[in-house]
Amino acid sequence: MIVFSELAAYGPLPGQHKKSIEYIEEEFAELAVRHGVWILPGSVFEKNNGHLYNTASVLDPSGEVVGRYRKMFPFAPYEAGVEGGSEFLVFDVPGIGRFGVSICYDIWFPETTRSLTAMGAEVLLHPVLTGTIDRDVELSIARSTAAMFQCYLFDINGLEAGGNGRSIVIDPAGTVLYEAGGSEEIIPLEIDMELVRRQRAVGSLGLGQHQKSFRDRSVDFKVYDREFFDDSYLNSLGPLTMPERGNLEGLESRDSKTRRPLRVAANDLKVRLIGK
Repeated sequence: MIVFSELAAYGPLPGQHKKSIEYIEEEFAELAVRHGVWILPGSVFEKNNGHLYNTASVLDPSGEVVGRYRKMFPFAPYEAGVEGGSEFLVFDVPGIGRFGVSICYDIWFPETTRSLTAMGAEVLLHPVLTGTIDRDVELSIARSTAAMFQCYLFDINGLEAGGNGRSIVIDPAGTVLYEAGGSEEIIPLEIDMELVRRQRAVGSLGLGQHQKSFRDRSVDFKVYDREFFDDSYLNSLGPLTMPERGNLEGLESRDSKTRRPLRVAANDLKVRLIGK
């Protein structure tokens, strides 16, 4: 199986290519057949009925498209004009195991991986385009995700316009099997699917049996019920907008006695820089 990074094939700009997703899949289908491999060619921007999606396709060695996944959480507000999908994608490799797909920012929302692993995914294929300073945090999330959901995780980032590298492969106990650097690499790894099944049966490192505990939970989380959950706090956070220079949103505290808001003015923040 060959996995590419997010938007690897045609780049990160929505108007950069005019080809349909079917045409793009045909190109990769020829490669899948020629080399006898499964291919996840990262993702491409897909136009469908007037909507724009960030879509990943999975092709088997016969060139058949076994499924498409539309990124559920576009990186708003930066991924402007891209709509989120609503359908999960898991697929079986005969005789091997079950795989699930998510894309980049999706992993910041554990509900996505929770759903995929509850559907039986043993390996999470996760194409990424991260070129920002939060890559280190993203790697921590990736490692925690693998451990929490007892799955292998292939977090594959691009380079240059496609990201700052540091692709990572993690086992179901959260152990990093490999972390790439900031230059072009091919990462050839074999994984043992029985390790996933063993750890889900007896616990990660012989300890937590997370999937079973979630199955046997005594609570249904009301935060997911849009009709009855009190989301007044979430609404108080304001609209999801592009950050602007000099914006003071969030720099508000409250007087400990009156509980009235105290606004911090930018001119009141003084920083003294001392150098040698």
